[in-house]
Amino acid sequence: MDSSKCNNECGSFYACYNFLTMSSNGLLHEVVVTAIVVKDGKYLITRRSPLKKRFGGMWTVPGGKLETSDYVNLPKDTKDYWYNVLEQVLRREVKEEVGLGIKNIEYVTSLATIHADGAPSLVISCMADWESGDVRLQESETDQFAWVSLAEAKSHDLLDGIYDELKMAEVRRKGVKSEWRRF
Repeated sequence: MDSSKCNNECGSFYACYNFLTMSSNGLLHEVVVTAIVVKDGKYLITRRSPLKKRFGGMWTVPGGKLETSDYVNLPKDTKDYWYNVLEQVLRREVKEEVGLGIKNIEYVTSLATIHADGAPSLVISCMADWESGDVRLQESETDQFAWVSLAEAKSHDLLDGIYDELKMAEVRRKGVKSEWRRF
């Protein structure tokens, strides 16, 4: 990739570093963490703003990207490491996108993709219990929400794989753990 493109399009040191590193070593992925929020036996889904570059107008669960600023300015938990970074990011993203507090975060599954723009992503899907708040949408991210059962979720235009993740969360709530599969 041409580094001159970085001067015109990246907009920040970290974005430029990420742009150049991704192109040169093939190891850098954007890391995204999502939350299947559970309240009163229903799941929160949100519709991505139609203006979003990726998956605009489709239904999904709240979440967002890990940024180095999520941890570098915090004290390390040990001599070398920050812990619970993804949990902190997930709490922040859910609060920003839908105005809710969450608790009892658990891993559900993960996926990797390469988007049409060539950017690779690693998505870590979690489930969490609603703790506090009423839904208040961040309009730049989402424009609608619904608390749904599994059956109700099927009537929404969900991102591919989200229904399967909701099903995994449903069976996990009953004590059954599994890896992702098409339901």
